[in-house]
Amino acid sequence: MYVAVKGGEKAINAAHRLLAQVRRGDTAVPELGVDQIMEQLSLSVDRVMAEGALYAPELAALAVKQARGDLVEAIFLLRAFRTTLSRFGSSLPVDTAAMRVRRRISATYKDLPGGQILGHTFDYTHRLLDASLLTRAAEGLQASKAETARPSAAHACPAQPGIATNSRAPDSAAPANSVAEQPSSPANPLPEAPRSYAKVMDFLEKEGLLPTPAKEGTNGAAAAPADITRSALTLPAGRDARLQNLARGDEGLMLALAYSTQRGYGSTHPFAGELRMGSVEVRFVPEELGFAVVVGRLPLTECETVNKFHGGNGVKPCFTRGYGLSFGENERKALSMALVDRALQSGDYDEPVKGPAQDEEFVLSHSDNVEASGFVQHLKLPHYVDFQAELALVRGMRQAMETTGGAGHSAAEGEQE
Repeated sequence: MYVAVKGGEKAINAAHRLLAQVRRGDTAVPELGVDQIMEQLSLSVDRVMAEGALYAPELAALAVKQARGDLVEAIFLLRAFRTTLSRFGSSLPVDTAAMRVRRRISATYKDLPGGQILGHTFDYTHRLLDASLLTRAAEGLQASKAETARPSAAHACPAQPGIATNSRAPDSAAPANSVAEQPSSPANPLPEAPRSYAKVMDFLEKEGLLPTPAKEGTNGAAAAPADITRSALTLPAGRDARLQNLARGDEGLMLALAYSTQRGYGSTHPFAGELRMGSVEVRFVPEELGFAVVVGRLPLTECETVNKFHGGNGVKPCFTRGYGLSFGENERKALSMALVDRALQSGDYDEPVKGPAQDEEFVLSHSDNVEASGFVQHLKLPHYVDFQAELALVRGMRQAMETTGGAGHSAAEGEQE
């Protein structure tokens, strides 16, 4: 036993070294930097932060690099790091109505106060491969090789005051309100609209056609929300716990479940009431101060869907809502989450449960890709003793069948099939 463990340790160390070599790849190709991942693979970084339940763009980019682009593994890494952090309090609920919007659309109203803000989106692209990106990538590689061939900074001439050290114009030369004034990065998102916008769902609430969130079964402002990171999830779960679970849930499963509701396994085909993306203030009340202070801004994607409800049990016909919220730019996840959230409210409206997306136990117990990955991948670990036990059991069963003549009967049936 101990000899096997020692031998396995050497093999594992060798596997680690081999993994580092494979991760690096061809050394003739410049190594991918964490800053490049943050800037150019920002959607991957946003997903890792959302499902890793930790807003830390640099660490999420590091996890993507360490995991060789495997986002589920990167989420696992970030989630594991998150467990080592100490918690000193909880922030106040963010006010998404005050969001500094850089994208805002609605499928329910064409003429919104403030207008539709399309922003940067794949929605209107032709989904054709852009071969020019290959050319630009090759040019960038050549430039990088040329930069490597230049003398190091220690031997280079020092920069002189008043002389630009690169070919890009200084930011001061850029026109007012230009992109140069507000550089883009996950920590400092793209330039935002100068003001916030009223929420589309407020229009329906004021008309009495849409219940307010407090009337939909949430805990309300007075009650402390559930925290599934501190207490184990119990079923049936409140909507606050369900939303936390969905926010950390695997985007692929959320998308599949949302799609299933539209195909009849849940009978929901909602309207996108509003989908908005921008940054919101995060406020915290330190005990020593007793009042709220702004500790930063977070980029968020929020989606609210509108579903028709025929009424019943004394409730007039109205609309209901699904809700989705995610770190960063994560529209597909937020929209899918909103559809699944509404499907899980079937019991609140006495609707028949006809699909897996409406089954709370099924959805909440299988949506966490970190837990799912652990259960599935543990099959790769040694199960020698377990298999030997089952091997002995199957051999005994076969021997018993042969003794009673059942084996010949089974073989004959197999030949007929």
